[in-house]
Amino acid sequence: MAAPPLGRLVLAHLLVALFGMGSWASVNGVWVELPVVVRDLPEGWSLPSYLSVLVALGNLGLLAVTLWRRLAQGKHEQVPIRAVQLLNVLGTALLAPLWHRVAPVAGQPHSVAFLTLTLVLALACCASNITFLPFLSHLPPPFLRSFFLGQGLSALLPCVLALAQGVGRLECAPAATNGTQGHPRYFPERFSANSFFWALTALLAASAAAFHGLLPLLPSLPVPPGPTGGPGMGLRVGAPRGGSEEEGEEVLPLQEPPAQAAVATPTSAPEAPHLLSARSACLLSLLTLTNALTNGVLPAVQSFSCLPYGRLAYHLAVVLGSTANPLACFLAMGVLSRSLAGLAGLSLLGVLFGAYLLVLAVLSPCPPLVGTSAGVALVVVSWVLCLGLFSYVKVAASSLLHGGGQRALLAAGVAIQVGSLLGALAMFLPTSIYHVFRSGEACGDPCGS
Repeated sequence: MAAPPLGRLVLAHLLVALFGMGSWASVNGVWVELPVVVRDLPEGWSLPSYLSVLVALGNLGLLAVTLWRRLAQGKHEQVPIRAVQLLNVLGTALLAPLWHRVAPVAGQPHSVAFLTLTLVLALACCASNITFLPFLSHLPPPFLRSFFLGQGLSALLPCVLALAQGVGRLECAPAATNGTQGHPRYFPERFSANSFFWALTALLAASAAAFHGLLPLLPSLPVPPGPTGGPGMGLRVGAPRGGSEEEGEEVLPLQEPPAQAAVATPTSAPEAPHLLSARSACLLSLLTLTNALTNGVLPAVQSFSCLPYGRLAYHLAVVLGSTANPLACFLAMGVLSRSLAGLAGLSLLGVLFGAYLLVLAVLSPCPPLVGTSAGVALVVVSWVLCLGLFSYVKVAASSLLHGGGQRALLAAGVAIQVGSLLGALAMFLPTSIYHVFRSGEACGDPCGS
């Protein structure tokens, strides 16, 4: 089969990236908007821990997709993908007018609409890991990196919106004559949270449109290698593909170099048992660990580690920390580590930064260097480096698992979700039940400085 034109190949990579953007853009958008909505919702500083649990409960979406595959064997795999995209678009569209609605639960006010819609979005995003990733087994390995670049955009683009929105300035009224602290006065952002969620809805609609635009291009794209080194099954959306192997080996931009292709498609042994190898088990373990920290443990304490240094520090940590994801994806597209020892070393470095952030949360509301510019810079840089390192490890590990085909990518999606679930459940009790982490008050001075 003749190689596809460069323009068609570039367009396919762009559409795959936009398709990947829709996988987690909704939940990422909710996270980056937390510095704006946290002051208006009754949960306050504990809101991130609630969100971590809701994202963990989103793993029920995995069960729904698994049930679909059991009951509808042989049916088109695009159905669950379209369902995920529909839930994402509808959920964010409803958040825009309803996010601030509060209702009593067990005698206490709670942001029922915000939390319920976030759960809906979590169900969709968690299901995307085992519907979007296996779909990519029909494409060559370089498209997997474009997909993860798109997942990085799912964090970057909401961050761009958040940066344009800005964080509202806070001023404290002068202290009263009796020595009591003045009340905080908040100045509004450049545009409201309602507008932010409407813009997020437009991004998700664009991602859904990109998926439908990608489908007609699939028959003209190279066929990924199968488990035994031969042509893969491909997605049966067009005429059967033919052509010689020599034609498929022609090197084009955005395609896998021959040396990498040789590594990814061994011919000496079938790939079927590859998923059970020690190397694959280590890669899946790295995925579980990194996602437990980035999707469960650390987000639950982000407000406690950042807000003692001010709302600006919290805003910058959320926004710049999220931009570390796409930057790590860009790096992985050019420099992909294939060493387990190297990936383990990067994970260990990320754990050290994460441990520092946990210490700050435990010492809240009086962590070291509170009230200083050095403290603000250190907490923001720690968040950026921690999330960046873990993002690179996740992309590299998933790319190395691509050689195992659809089963390996499905296992990667399950590992991501299991790690996220364990991390969120581990942090819910200390943050929301036992209140190990303590919050301060705006315009207060809990540290006695």
